[in-house]
Amino acid sequence: METARPRRVVVTVDRDELTATLEDAGLSPYQADAYVTVLELGAAPVTRVADASGVPDPRIYDVLRDLERVGYIETYEQESLYARANSLDEILDDLSSRASRFTAATEEIERRWNEPSVEQSTVSIVTRFETVIKNADDFIRNADSQVNVSLSVDHFDQLRDALREATARGVRVNLSIHTPDDAEAALPDATVLSEVCSEARHRRLPSPFVVTIDRTKTCFAPHAGSTNEYGVLVDDRTHTYVFHWFFLTTQWDTWEPIYAALDDEPPIDYIDIRYCVRDVAPLLRDGATVEVRIEGTDTETGDDRVVEGTISEVVVTGFDDGADAEVVASFGGQVALVVETADGPVEVGGWGAMVEAVEAHRIAVVDVTEATAP
Repeated sequence: METARPRRVVVTVDRDELTATLEDAGLSPYQADAYVTVLELGAAPVTRVADASGVPDPRIYDVLRDLERVGYIETYEQESLYARANSLDEILDDLSSRASRFTAATEEIERRWNEPSVEQSTVSIVTRFETVIKNADDFIRNADSQVNVSLSVDHFDQLRDALREATARGVRVNLSIHTPDDAEAALPDATVLSEVCSEARHRRLPSPFVVTIDRTKTCFAPHAGSTNEYGVLVDDRTHTYVFHWFFLTTQWDTWEPIYAALDDEPPIDYIDIRYCVRDVAPLLRDGATVEVRIEGTDTETGDDRVVEGTISEVVVTGFDDGADAEVVASFGGQVALVVETADGPVEVGGWGAMVEAVEAHRIAVVDVTEATAP
């Protein structure tokens, strides 16, 4: 029994579709029309090509010259000027190349569509510490509300002018200076610290270089003894929040202050709601009335919002009764304030608040009235 040979399926397209496809491949309408006409006629006088195509007589010579220049046809003299299709190899290679580019573009579009969005998120790895400290200097000079800094004495000298400028503008600057072997003699004195920060603490261990600015920017480099030399620059709220917690829990909260411009009498400013809750909760338990003014962002609209009133409640979840209430890291869950205002109660959260009505950026305890004895 003779085996039937597989039949080759040939897909044909009409003239209009072929010319339209050639136009998509880069030919002009006249060029596509003239080329298809040459294919249909074979070798033919140019005048006949003009008659059989839709190309106006005055344009036919320019159109054919353009086709010849890109390799689609060739012209030659034989009593009159003739045109014929050129070798198909170059043309087919060109069209195949264009088709491959479209396929690659389609795949790239699909890949980018499926990738997670990285809008408003910038993280850069750099190899030189000089780049890190230069960016830290720029960020500090442009800070609006808060700067947290952990650095060595040498690096403090490099950023001293930028810190002084920020402090003079009313920016809250928390400065953690680390020295080896309890070398307190190398620390700046109180006069210098009063010019460059709101509060300073001394960490008696080698530490990384960390600067966080306005909840959005971070500069980080490993400590000098690290085997890896690199730096990280961040312009993103989410990543900066991680470095902020690193600063609070390892560079700040467990170390004693060596300078503080703030006192215990109102008005008292807080940048982090957890420190406010830590100080305010005992006052509320004793029946005191605590008045506050909070600047922040409406979590629904994103607009700036100011909340003024008295605190009626603190909300703390995930707090272990056996934990040290003096350590802010103990307040690792939800932390919020309920403020009674003229328009009713408003729930205020901290950095990254979602369930509360307001994300607090700055909290001022403007007055505390102790409970009257019965």
